[in-house]
Amino acid sequence: MQELVKDVATRLGLPYRSVDTTVRLLDDGATVPFISRYRKEMTGGLSEVAVRDVESTLVQVRNLYTRKEFVRAAIENAGAMNPQLDERLHSARTLTDVEDIYAPFKPKKHTRGTMARDKGLEPLAKMIMSSHTGDCAGLAMKFIDGKKVKGKDDALAGASDIIAEWAADNARLRNITRNEYRRNASIVCHPAKDKDAELSASPYAQYADFNQRLRGIPSHRYLAIRRAEREGLLKVRYELKSPGKSLEESLADAFMPQMAKGECALIIAGAVADASKRLLRPSVENEISASLKEEADRVAIDIFADNLRQLLLAAPLKRRRVLAIDPGFRTGCKVVALDEQGNLLGEDVIYPAVPRNDTEGAAATLSAMITNFGLDAIALGSGTASRETERFLHQSGLMDSDAIFVVSEDGASVYSASELARAEFPDKDVTVRGAVSIGRRLIDPLAELVKIDPKSIGVGQYQHDVDQTALKTALDYTVMSCVNSVGVDLNTASASLLQYVSGIGKTLASNIVNYRRDNGPFASRRDLLDVPRLGAKAFEQCAGFLRIADAEEPLDNTGIHPESYPLVKAMAASVGVSPEDLVANDMLLDSIDVELLAAKGIGGLDTMYDIIMELRKPGRDPRRDDVEMFVPAIDSFDQLYLGMRLPGVVDNITAFGAFINLGIHENGLLHISKISRRRLNSVSDVLHLGQIVEVEVVEIDPSRGRISLSMLHLE
Repeated sequence: MQELVKDVATRLGLPYRSVDTTVRLLDDGATVPFISRYRKEMTGGLSEVAVRDVESTLVQVRNLYTRKEFVRAAIENAGAMNPQLDERLHSARTLTDVEDIYAPFKPKKHTRGTMARDKGLEPLAKMIMSSHTGDCAGLAMKFIDGKKVKGKDDALAGASDIIAEWAADNARLRNITRNEYRRNASIVCHPAKDKDAELSASPYAQYADFNQRLRGIPSHRYLAIRRAEREGLLKVRYELKSPGKSLEESLADAFMPQMAKGECALIIAGAVADASKRLLRPSVENEISASLKEEADRVAIDIFADNLRQLLLAAPLKRRRVLAIDPGFRTGCKVVALDEQGNLLGEDVIYPAVPRNDTEGAAATLSAMITNFGLDAIALGSGTASRETERFLHQSGLMDSDAIFVVSEDGASVYSASELARAEFPDKDVTVRGAVSIGRRLIDPLAELVKIDPKSIGVGQYQHDVDQTALKTALDYTVMSCVNSVGVDLNTASASLLQYVSGIGKTLASNIVNYRRDNGPFASRRDLLDVPRLGAKAFEQCAGFLRIADAEEPLDNTGIHPESYPLVKAMAASVGVSPEDLVANDMLLDSIDVELLAAKGIGGLDTMYDIIMELRKPGRDPRRDDVEMFVPAIDSFDQLYLGMRLPGVVDNITAFGAFINLGIHENGLLHISKISRRRLNSVSDVLHLGQIVEVEVVEIDPSRGRISLSMLHLE
């Protein structure tokens, strides 16, 4: 355990004691949000990012150690373990290092080398490698038996196959090959056979004659090439151009015994060349492909997770009653009225666009709903007929333009057809459920989006091409992080939201909702302990992230953990007041001498500072409280022209740029090179989802519906 913790701490550059405590807490079932929020004194104040890094690195290191033990046992069972091998295995820092050590001992399938061994030619291979005479033909004559080995050439060929496998299993030669590829290899693409026309009409046309150094290829480009190859449009290969010696010459120099000469030296060099072409190059190319894919996946998943975090933490539209519209042409626009909590008040259908163009009837219907239900904002879905419906809404004058919001529909259809939606609205069809989801996304994006598989929300890049397990892990963690950073109202939250609270999960979330239904609202956090199967450990993990408005205990509506309530009382007593007097009272809070209290051992500094922060603004919401309003300047592609300047809203962020909603069906691409004068590590350094930007049209491709943009006021 000590060695493992030391390894994790070294890899992350974090203090050993902080990592040791964090690992123990994780192993005891604590979550990342809980540790980073309520165990700061124990971890030395590690941030949530640092605790998450410890958690993920711990998994990697444990996997490495497990593989080391397997390899050690395999080598020992083969009777080949020695102090040098043991030390190499102990010092191995990566799975690649471990596999290199294991390679000579790994059971071989039916290969040319194993067939040669079956013929009894391994002794000949050893003689060639250690020969002082160089007379390999003479050595080979001793192994001719007329049956398995019919002649000298047969014997030498078999010995060469064995030597080639030795070379392929040699860790030094594998590293030389890897390093050569990393420094000098390029990825080269050409159209697959008879696919020229199809490729030129595809999104991958730019890769028809592509050649780029491996070490400089961006993650999104590599994922695009892999997808095009998988779809049968591209042929992809690696090309190695060494500036000095060829790879085979370098390998032969490294592998050749000092005493080798004459014919034996030529056979060894030939075997190494064969190993390079037939075994080493393909193996290393597979490794590099896997490494590039892993890195590309990591970048894509990080971008997806960051975009998801921005969506989940988007500003809620508080204290507003919403008219939500799921737009459509032939079937009309489904309209629903929602109260401040997103409860369904009423529904209807309007037909303001083609083919009916019933703008008068639509206006009358909406006017009645707005009046009857006291609605003061409109949430319009971004799908089919959205632009036409938006134009009608602005022209109708039913509501001020700054109260009309276009909301992304991505994933709404997934929710509306889900078992969860059917349970919530069993007597409503999918169009009503979809409209409700659109409206709720405006009222509280976090509470609604947690009901949808994050992969269906429509942000990020190549989400279907990356490792799906890693993607799910990252997105689930992102949702959990966002939910816990905001906090959850225990008496109104759905099971979908509660399941992401630290320590709860699906089963307990369902139990909490059922308990609330059967027993009425929770009066205090302590009542949670009456929920079936919610024990002390789960209570410890979740209680601080749950809020109860108007609770018997005022601190239950803050982010202060119940375990710290005695500390709050001590802090209040130090200035001669009750805990209730401290809530939102900056003057009293400023008078508390936390350093003196810490010196007396009453509480930890970090915890007391967090308590004061919570008491200054109890139940604070870390999300922005301003919903940006975007008013398009155009409503059709035909209105665009080169040099045109217009507003847009950031719809999606990728590694190569951002897609900008201009108010028409086609989004424009704002390439990363057109965002800032300085080199950006990430588009998110400058832009965030939902941000309104001013852009200039720099290229238009009507045939493909593509728009290229440049950001005005480059930073």
